[in-house]
Parts: sequence; C-alpha cells; structure tokens
Amino acid sequence: MQVKENFIIKNLTTYKIGGVVDKIYFPETTSEFTDLLRRLDSYIVLGNCSNVLFSSKGYRGNVILTTELKLFEIKGTKVFVSAGVKGPLISQTAAEAGLSGFEFMIGFPGTIGGNICMNAGAHGQCISDKLVQCCLYDKKTNEVVYKSKDEMNFSYRNSILKEGRYVLLHAEFELQKSEKDNIKTLIDRNLEFRKNIQPSLKYPNAGSVFKNPENDSAGRLLDKAGVKSFDLPQAKVWDNHANFIINKGNATSEDILTLMVMMYNAVKKQYTIELVPEIIFIGDKTEKEEELWNILCPKKQK
Repeated sequence: MQVKENFIIKNLTTYKIGGVVDKIYFPETTSEFTDLLRRLDSYIVLGNCSNVLFSSKGYRGNVILTTELKLFEIKGTKVFVSAGVKGPLISQTAAEAGLSGFEFMIGFPGTIGGNICMNAGAHGQCISDKLVQCCLYDKKTNEVVYKSKDEMNFSYRNSILKEGRYVLLHAEFELQKSEKDNIKTLIDRNLEFRKNIQPSLKYPNAGSVFKNPENDSAGRLLDKAGVKSFDLPQAKVWDNHANFIINKGNATSEDILTLMVMMYNAVKKQYTIELVPEIIFIGDKTEKEEELWNILCPKKQK
C-alpha cells in the first residue's frame, strides 16, 4: 500500500484544486482498507475526487483514496464491485457481457463508492435501481456489516452513507440480460448527450454544482437567472450549461465558492428558491470559505 506525506492533492481532483494533505493512503485490498479504518483516529475517504471541491488550504489530517480497490467480478447477471472501481469501466464491461442497467454510468468519472453515496443517476437510471446489497464498515462498532438496498435509505442524491457512520467496501448488483446492440445504442446516446450538455474534464470541473429542486431543474433556474455571465479571473460558469463551474487554470477553492454563492443568490433573488449544493466541500476552510459555505449550507441542511 502506498502512503505519501505532505501530498498536494489538486492533481487528483477533477477540479484541479486542493492543497497539501498531511498523509494520504492508497489501500489495494479490502483488508488493507478496513485495517486503516480501524487504526486511524480520523480520516476522510475519497474516490476519484470528481464530485468534490477540495480546499486550497489543504487538510491537516489523513485521507484514504479508494481508487486502487479494483476488484470487479461478473457471475451470470450478478455484479460484484469494490468501492474504487470507476463507473465507465463498470458500464463498458457489463455491456460486453450483455448486461443492462449501468448504461447511465458511461460518462461518470466517479467511483462506485461515490456513486452509491450520492445515489448518482442520469437518463432515467440511478445506481440504486439495480443494487442488491452493500458491504459496509461501521465506524461506530468497528465491524463489517451488510445492508440491503432498502436499508441504504436511498433518495434523490442521498443515501445512508452521507450520514458519516458507514464506509462502503463493496457492493452487489443484479442486472438484466439484453441485446448488446441495444445496450451499445443506449450507451452511445448517453455519451453524445453528455458531450453536448456537460463540459469534458479538459475544462476542470466537478459536475453539477447544485441539486435539482423538486419538480424543477437547477440548470433551468440558473440559466433564467442569468448566471452564465458570471466570470471571475480564474473561474467561470460554463457557457453551455448554467449548472457547471469550470476552473480556467489557477482557481482556488475560494474562487469556486464565491461563484457558487453568486449563483445561489441570483436564483434566490429571482425565484425565492434556495438551491442545495451537489458538490461536497472538503478540507480545512479559511474564515472566508467558512462564511461562504455557511451561506450555501445553512446549519439546518448540514
């Protein structure tokens, strides 16, 4: 297992933002992972860092990255996946096996752990649809436990994992057989949609900035509120979709939070709707960042 100290994390994040982490671990097996979870007093667990804004101030603590946990097995229509396996690999491999249900993940940069945590979804599919059960580490009891789909408390962009007690180790899914040509057609359609609607990672970003309000679209509200004109020296709202912020090159976490608050305030002023961040802010905050994040996430939402 690789362990690195005083590690600059920004190159591992899709935003290309983030400061120095005291210590970062890259477990390669579930036993190494659970051993870390048992012996470290405090830590942050991350996957591909694709849905996070990591503080430019860094983090004075331990970070565990799951991206080396790559166990992935298909048995009939059942799929067994470790926490660090990335969505596109799962989607493609399932398609080659003639299994349908993971087509929506073809353009997701995140790992299965992150996807389950936020119940990721697109194009009418979501990760919880085909889930059978999860193997979790219980931080309260220091035990490995299993929870069924119903016990994971899935809702829109949410699951029991967000409560902080449990860490995903691996998951089991049940897919269904389908014609490979039909699966490929759906995958190609999803890729084309993503290409046209969302920025590629050559423009560093962390995906959708805000969650969709019930029965509405955050992108629509932001567009109507005129946020596409919001442009700072190192970060801007993406021209093609108002719910994305791109790093123009040397943006800091404070730059991104500043833009987020500007977007949030524009929608609140025009529609009296308070958007909720989909992006997770991680690391040690400056005083200004604490102030900005408290605007975006009032105590009642935390």
